[in-house]
Amino acid sequence: MEPGTIELRDLGADVDYAVAAALQDELHAGRVAGTVGDTLLLLEHRSVYTLGRSADPEHILLDADELKRRGIVRASTSRGGDVTYHGPGQLVGYPIIHLGCRGLGVLAYVTAVEEVLIRTLSSFAIPAGRDARNRGVWVDNDKIAAIGIRVSRQVTMHGFALNVNTRLDDYRGIVPCGLADAGVTSMAHLLGRSIDLAHVKTTLFSHFRTIFRYP
Repeated sequence: MEPGTIELRDLGADVDYAVAAALQDELHAGRVAGTVGDTLLLLEHRSVYTLGRSADPEHILLDADELKRRGIVRASTSRGGDVTYHGPGQLVGYPIIHLGCRGLGVLAYVTAVEEVLIRTLSSFAIPAGRDARNRGVWVDNDKIAAIGIRVSRQVTMHGFALNVNTRLDDYRGIVPCGLADAGVTSMAHLLGRSIDLAHVKTTLFSHFRTIFRYP
């Protein structure tokens, strides 16, 4: 890969969380060593509740038997933040990028990821913005995209989750991001129709390259 470019890797749907985590570890090590370039992974996970480093386990409201009945696993993760959900119809993005090479600090990086998501939603006529309570992207009092990252040796891991055609009922099993007084929503719910996920991926990657100044 040429310096200053980014590779898009579409992993498709039904991706096991542990498999994606192992791939991130591999790419992160390669990016730190300089043997691979910046990479954006896009995928849909099979259903999982993930706990960030500061998560309260009590924010998963279902016991092990109910999780098994619903086909949802739980996984601890090295990202920041509390509890969140990943599953079918949700577009998850894991940027593995060297912040030093992009001239970015951590806060500027998170703000830039939010901007990518806000512009993507605007491309589908959904007005969205930020909320001082919690990083991510919001439509009124409902969160539509979560962000949870880790940065080690200036290289990012983890990333964002945008609710496209997500099963919103699966959020009822958790206190999303630890915010009991906020809701969640999706592009499909707001627009009243199923959304072409491939179109969302193409749109998002275009905005990502613009915001992060990739050719």
